[in-house]
Amino acid sequence: MRIWALAALLIATPAAAQTASPINDEAIKSFLEKGEEVESRTNGDLNGDGQPDTVLIGRGDDTRTLKVLLLHKGEFDIDLTPVGTLKLDSYPLGAAEVSIAKGVLKITDLTGGTTAVNAVYRYRLVPGPKPRMRLIGIDATLYSRTYAHDGAEISWNLLTGDYINREMKLNKKGGNAAYDPILEKKSKKPSKVVWMEDTPDPNELLGWGEK
Repeated sequence: MRIWALAALLIATPAAAQTASPINDEAIKSFLEKGEEVESRTNGDLNGDGQPDTVLIGRGDDTRTLKVLLLHKGEFDIDLTPVGTLKLDSYPLGAAEVSIAKGVLKITDLTGGTTAVNAVYRYRLVPGPKPRMRLIGIDATLYSRTYAHDGAEISWNLLTGDYINREMKLNKKGGNAAYDPILEKKSKKPSKVVWMEDTPDPNELLGWGEK
């Protein structure tokens, strides 16, 4: 994500239309961790069976948890099966955006304070007797909301191994742009399969330390 697009993340937008789940809201909420309430939720087809699977993020006082629930319709019953979980940064700058398109789950999460990190995660379901969510891409941008320091950006395609590291320098010449044009370095970062629960911390990828 480019820095000039980051401001748009702070503007609330109507939720996109989505397919309703046949599972009632209370049943879906039962998958939340103790003390959490729904922060974000979407329904969409993750495994190509035409049924609306559910992805939700629960938020508590000190926790945020992403849950992926696969819908199964039998002849006489309907149920949900958890196929992926991820602990997110506990202190976001707003509700995360969750969407499903062409079987790919996309999570956009803005966290931090005056120094913010915008992370975009992409996952795809790996089918099988025990289906699991696989990380296929992660993009992250670190920047100063008060323009106090330089920024950084990474983009990693885990399927191809393509890894891009970008350095953003503060624009000291004035004008509308907060940062000067980005210095970009491309490399290869091959990876074994990374499951949702093992998603790397974007802060560490950016060299910003631990959460």
